Formats: sequence, structure tokens, C-alpha cells
Amino acid sequence: MSYTALYRKYRPQNFTDVKGQDAIVTTIRNQIENKRIGHAYLFCGTRGTGKTTIAKIFAKAVNCEHPRNGSPCGECASCQAIASGNSMNVIEIDAASNNGVDNIREIREEVTYAPTEGNYRVYIIDEVHMLSIGAFNALLKTLEEPPSYVIFILATTEAHKIPITILSRCQRYDFRRISTDIIAERLQELLEQEHAEAEEKAVRYLAKAADGAMRDALSLLDQCMAFYMGQKLTYDHVLEVLGTVDTERFSKMFGAVIGNDVAAAMRQMEELVTDGRDLSQFVNDFTWYLRNLLLLQSSQGLEDFLDISSDQLARFKEECKMADSTELMRYIRIFSELSNQVRFSTQKRILIEIAVIKLCRPQMEEDYSSILSRLEQLEKKMEEGVLQPAAPAPTVTAEPSAAAVPEKPSLPKAVSDDIRSVVENWRGIVAQMPNSLGVFVRKARLSLGEGDVLLIVMDDPILSEMLSEEQRMQEITDSISCSIGKEVQVQIKYNDTGQSFEQSYVDLEQMIHTEIEYEDFTE
Repeated sequence: MSYTALYRKYRPQNFTDVKGQDAIVTTIRNQIENKRIGHAYLFCGTRGTGKTTIAKIFAKAVNCEHPRNGSPCGECASCQAIASGNSMNVIEIDAASNNGVDNIREIREEVTYAPTEGNYRVYIIDEVHMLSIGAFNALLKTLEEPPSYVIFILATTEAHKIPITILSRCQRYDFRRISTDIIAERLQELLEQEHAEAEEKAVRYLAKAADGAMRDALSLLDQCMAFYMGQKLTYDHVLEVLGTVDTERFSKMFGAVIGNDVAAAMRQMEELVTDGRDLSQFVNDFTWYLRNLLLLQSSQGLEDFLDISSDQLARFKEECKMADSTELMRYIRIFSELSNQVRFSTQKRILIEIAVIKLCRPQMEEDYSSILSRLEQLEKKMEEGVLQPAAPAPTVTAEPSAAAVPEKPSLPKAVSDDIRSVVENWRGIVAQMPNSLGVFVRKARLSLGEGDVLLIVMDDPILSEMLSEEQRMQEITDSISCSIGKEVQVQIKYNDTGQSFEQSYVDLEQMIHTEIEYEDFTE
């Protein structure tokens, strides 16, 4: 026998098995029990919250031969036929693939025939928002005045796309997201039935990752159990299968951001990429991590909204003291904007690295929150004595000395063939650099240092610091060697002269380009 997925194997067969939708279940059971059944229902809500499941139970209950308190018995011929999908009284339609006027006309023709068995003919139209305008118009009259034995159940995840004329003809039920506690409890029950073991921390993480969708939680559990068949499912196992990041990593990243340590933050990013973690998931989870810190900082009575263990709560309380609310809101804003960008980007790593650098360097932004953050950092440094206010400078009336302006290095008498080859092929060398390195190096200017050293000059101190790391320096020199077939001594230089690059350094690209043009002219 073929394997059945958990969400199909353990789909609720009566109202008592439905979890997290008590208000809707109670209302529908009372309607069935008291014979106050409507002719059209609209089930709205996010994926995996039980819309189709309750619709099928509803169809069984209204046709059941021996109903029990508004719930189907599950034993009669009608219940078994509906459960197996062989009943002629329950018609399921996928509006995503049957969204034309002709499909609705077929329904209008079918409803004229009364059911041969059972009490009602139930039409379950899933993803009803996918119907065309013409199909909706064709459905209007039938939906308003159907035969007494016909019930329409429309299910959708996007109720705002349904015409108001349809909405006004239906009883609307909004399915809420299922809480983490309820999902975790359900997962634990299924683990016992499957004779499997799992850590409580692992189960709660799966429940949280499902984002209120019971079906998603069961699918994730099925995936994790298949990978670690016969073993106890641990928290680390779940992280590995889902490609997610442990909260310890978030703590390290947050510490690097608070300390304005770009190098440490980039090392954390490198570890995430090396370990094969999902970068999109990292952005979402880190945003929630920052949100939890902000809630804790805002009020001490919000611990119940965090859904974290007591050990994590203690660590969160310590970390939320490291930054003020303005700074945390700036972090959340940057990463919230990033989540939309990453979703459609092919260069996720580059976008995330830039965002992390923005977190560490508020001076890169010019909005109100960034300016406040910079002022607070300056005030803190002054209080600690790290930064002292400068003494007022004496008034000078004399003309400024020419020696005060740094002199531009004189033009070299000759440029070596190796350096010349690098300059001529620089764009191709940058294009072949790995990962995001080429994006940062592309902003550099080339000059010549003492001893025939190739200077890669950066105007940004952050990028200069990042490129000066041993690993990235090695990647740059390797790219140059692969291109020209020779080794060239390279040095990363930050332009801290206070003047433009052209005023402070010899522009090798401009000089060599001019020489090439002059030679062509003489020919």
C-alpha cells in the first residue's frame, strides 16, 4: 500500500476532531441540529486552517442517516461514500482550473436534478476567487435562489477578490490562524499515534514555523520524520531539515550589530551561507527576533506574546537592554523592507549583507531614526570619555600654508607590464570574483603604491575594512592571478585625505587609457 501523507491520513472526519475553529464549528453544528441550514456559505481564511475539511464534514452531516449532535456518525452508507469520494451528492470543484462561464453553466443545469439518495446536494467550490467575472455573473441567480436541496460552500484565501454581489448572498465565516499551543498539542498526539518521539522544543518550533496553518505543520513534521526515520526528533534535526537558524546565531548577529562590528556580522553571514541556511527564512526569523526584543523592552507584561522558553526569555531580557526602542525600530524597518526585496531577488546574499551593514552603520542613512541613533552613539561615547569635545580653535588670519594640503604623488616614470595588464583587464577580473565580492570591488579606484604595489582605493571606510580581511584579500589576488597568469602585490587603501581620489592619487585607469588613445592617434 502506498504511503499517505500525515495531513491526509489524520484529516478530521467529524466536528469534534477539528482544532482551533471552535466558534465556527459550534455555529454550524447548531444550524444542522436545529434544521436552520443556509443555502450558501463562504469560508475565508489563510491556507491550512480547515476550510475544506469543515466543508466536507458539513456535507456529511447534512446527509448523515444517524447524525449525533449535529455531527456525522461516520458509519452509515452516506458518510462512508462521502469519505471515500464516491458520493454523487458532494461535488468538489477547483475554481483555479474550472473558472469559465461554461463550468458554471454545467452546475446550473445539474442543480435542477434532486439527489437520488440523501437530503442535500453540496457543491464545494475551492479557490472561488479564481472564477472569472463572467462565471461570477452566471452564478449569481443560482446562488441567490437555489433549489431547497442544494447547498453551496465557497472557500477562498482572498475574500477581497470576490464581488460584493456574491458576498451578500452568502453566510461568511472567517477562519482564524490556529495558535501555536493548539498545533503543538495536535502534533504531539500524532507523534504518539505514529510511535515516534520528539523533543518538546522541536515540536514547538514546527508549530511556530507553520504560521497558524495546521496542514503546513503536519507537512513539516512529515518531512522531518522521513529524514530522521526511527530516531528521536530533536531541535537541531528540525533546524537542519528546514534550513533555519538557531536563536544563538541571532544573538551573535545582534551583538555584532549593537557593537557596530561589520567584520563580525559578515563572519556570521558567511557561516549561514556555508551551513546552507535559507536566507529568506533568516530575514523573516531575525525580524521576529528583533520584534520580540522590542516587545520586551516596551513592557514587562508582554512575555506571553513571545512564545519562547524560559531560558530564552532570560537571555532576551538581557539583550533588550543593549539597545533602545528607537534603534530596534530602525532595525525592524530595515529588515521588513528587506523581506520584500529578497523574495524576488536572485542575489539574496548581497541584499542581506548591505542591510546588515546599514544596521551597523546608521550614518549610511539619512532618515530621522538613523540621525537619532547616531546622536545617541555620540552621547554615549562622550559620557564614557571615549570622545572628548574639541577645544575651540584660535582665530587665524594668515593665509593657509601650501604645505597643509597633501601633495598628490608624482606620475610614475613607467608602469610595469603586470600592473598595466591588471588595469586593462580590470572589469573582467571584477566580473569573475566570487559571491558578492565583485559588487563591492566594482566601486574601487586603481592607483600605484611604492614598490610597484597595486592600490585598490575605496571611499567607504566600511567597505575598505571588509575588503582588507584576509579571506577577501586572498580572493582578490587569486582572481588577478587567474586573469593575467602572474602574481601582483595588492593593498586595500581607504581615501582618508579629505579630498577626491583624483586630487590625492594617480589614476592608473585614466593614465593607461590616455596612453592607449595617444598611440592610436599617432598611427
